[in-house]
Amino acid sequence: MTILFSVLLIFAVAFVGPMAAKYLKNYSGWALSLVPLTVFLWFTGFIPEISGGSVINESYVWVSYLGINMSFYLDGLSLMFALIVTGVGTFIMIYGGGYLGSDPNLGRFYFSVLLFMGSMLGVVLADNIIALFIFWELTSISSYLLIGYKHNKEDSRKSALQALLVTGSGGLAMLAGFILLAIMTGTMEISEMFTQSGIVSEHPWYLGMLILVLIGAFTKSAQFPFHFWLPGAMAAPTPVSAYLHSATMVKAGVYLLARLSPVLSGTIEWTYIVTLFGAVTMLIGAWLALAHTDLKKILAYSTVMALGTLTMLLGMGHEYAVKAVAVFILGHSLYKGALFMVAGTVDHEAGTRDVRFISGLRKTMPFTATFGCIAALSMAGLAPLLGFIGKELVYEAALSASVFPLFLITAAVVSNIAVVASSGIVAIRPFFGEYKEHGKQVHEAPVSMWIGPAFLSVLSIVFGVLPFLIDGSIISKAAASIAGTPELVVSLSLWHGINAALILSVVTFASGVAVYMVWNKFRDSKGFQGYDRWMGEGPKNGYENILAGVLNFASVQTRFFQNGYLRYYLLTVLSFFVLIVGFTLFTKTDVSLMADFSDISFYEWTIALVIVVAAFAAVMAGSGLVAIAALGVAGYSISLLYVLFSAPDLAITQVLVETLTVILVALVLIHIPKFTATTSTSSKVRDGIIAGAAGTLVTLIVLAVLTVDFDPFMTDYFAENSYVVAYGRNIVNVILVDFRALDTFGEIVVIGVAGVGVYGLIKLGKSLFRKEEGKTV
Repeated sequence: MTILFSVLLIFAVAFVGPMAAKYLKNYSGWALSLVPLTVFLWFTGFIPEISGGSVINESYVWVSYLGINMSFYLDGLSLMFALIVTGVGTFIMIYGGGYLGSDPNLGRFYFSVLLFMGSMLGVVLADNIIALFIFWELTSISSYLLIGYKHNKEDSRKSALQALLVTGSGGLAMLAGFILLAIMTGTMEISEMFTQSGIVSEHPWYLGMLILVLIGAFTKSAQFPFHFWLPGAMAAPTPVSAYLHSATMVKAGVYLLARLSPVLSGTIEWTYIVTLFGAVTMLIGAWLALAHTDLKKILAYSTVMALGTLTMLLGMGHEYAVKAVAVFILGHSLYKGALFMVAGTVDHEAGTRDVRFISGLRKTMPFTATFGCIAALSMAGLAPLLGFIGKELVYEAALSASVFPLFLITAAVVSNIAVVASSGIVAIRPFFGEYKEHGKQVHEAPVSMWIGPAFLSVLSIVFGVLPFLIDGSIISKAAASIAGTPELVVSLSLWHGINAALILSVVTFASGVAVYMVWNKFRDSKGFQGYDRWMGEGPKNGYENILAGVLNFASVQTRFFQNGYLRYYLLTVLSFFVLIVGFTLFTKTDVSLMADFSDISFYEWTIALVIVVAAFAAVMAGSGLVAIAALGVAGYSISLLYVLFSAPDLAITQVLVETLTVILVALVLIHIPKFTATTSTSSKVRDGIIAGAAGTLVTLIVLAVLTVDFDPFMTDYFAENSYVVAYGRNIVNVILVDFRALDTFGEIVVIGVAGVGVYGLIKLGKSLFRKEEGKTV
């Protein structure tokens, strides 16, 4: 198996998903999970090689003349993400089969989630920036399908469009940044850019390129002020939230920052922008989680907090920070994926996710309660779980910060206090206390719905108690990739003695418990509700106002330009042509005309005069038939010019086209009402001025072109190769059907499609006419 094959395998199985749902039914999720499991096990085979210091390069020529290759790069960072994408994806397939087992659209879910899985795997493995961008956009498209899974609900459609517009717009900005980066470095391969950080940081385009790339990363990873789309995406089914919005998609922006960190970091601009945006997002997300009672909304905002934390750490960039990034990415994927699945299981069995209406479920759902509590404890950062080690490293990184150390330490502690309180809400409120009746018999979910939380939460314990299993093999190499160094020693442990980080952890836990105790009053206070309106709903309202403004502008513009009158369409096109092309011709070029009329024969002047007279006759004609006849005269005269200048093939084509046009238009004119002049004199003058200006401008362009010395390269090439290569004596025909074959084929397809459409309209018109005629009778 190759890296490319592993990605294509998941894409291929996506098309099998609907059939699996149809024929395997309840076993479909288990069967399809074997594919990501196989890819996961294959990637685990690279752990010894990568931990030994090797990297894997794999490249396939794609668009050679543009330097675009389908290339892949496997190192510590991409390996860790590949394991997360396929490992968590395995349990999502099983969980989705149980959660949506009776859903008639289950096959569509399988298709979309596997399409996303392959796209996300491509993102974290791609080495070429254009290939990365294509996979990046595929994740946006597939996530749009997943978020809008319940397409019959307006909320789902709206949330899906919101996520697509925000992340898609950021992706376009990122593409512009990628192109600038490729020009600056002279390569499109990310691995080749690692040695050019000095050139990039000193380049005058650095700041503009950096901002464009950061926009793409910030929109994808829901950084402030783009954080509003992530909670809105909770309209998606829980398996989607558990996969996209905790473990994979939202970390794509973080991955991009980590991957490009060796190239872009180390500057004041990077440190200030990335660190501050991350810290602000961390603070806002952590406390917005406490404003909600829906389990998925609480987890969504805590995910925003985690993404902000990772971004802040990447902005710092020092040794403690990159170690914390690697540990936090893995720890967060484990506990947040488990918690989202637990939230979905509670909703599936109890009929609600609102913690105000559920409690005491540990008695009827013991497995779900146990694994949910373990994951919540890891999220709260309690020992002996991996989340504790990650939180300790975050505090150590903040304590070692070179810029704004006091602010960053305070922000980290205040944010984690809110996270501890949120962890208590999702762990205690649904499962402990007095059991509440839910109007339905609540029981433990099937094994397919708790096996995922079981594995992920148990791994949080295993990696917390035995961190040596991952620190040297996965974490150290991932951290080294982020830091841009071949080796970075990481030694993880639960106990480092009594130090500042431990003291801050104790303060955090105690304060978090206190916040949890007063959460009800705190949530209902006017001040906190105002905070939610400003920081939660405010950016969302801003987005909706911008979108409404764009749509209103588009509506006004459409009403003005697309008003249904062909004459105004032509008027608009010609007016813009005269203004834009004329301005460019006279201000941006040195116009010099070459007009020599000495060698023009009498009969050529005569034909030209006939064309001009015919044109005026067509304009001044009071009858449609006279106008089309006059246009035919102009067309036949042009064919005579082709004959005089030795182009008989064009002359024949012109005669055929003119004959067919005159006949068809004449037949149409016979069946329409008599032509009536309704255009005012002022409109005719206006139209005449614009038409005259357009004609004059085209004439000037042609005369100016005659003064240009053309490079004969293409002319000589076609003359030398038309007969030898394409076996054609007519160079023009050979260019059309051989050298421009694809372009010509496209034109033929367009004409064919238009013809089919016209035929369909004619048939439909006849059918409607018969129905109306029948009604009349």
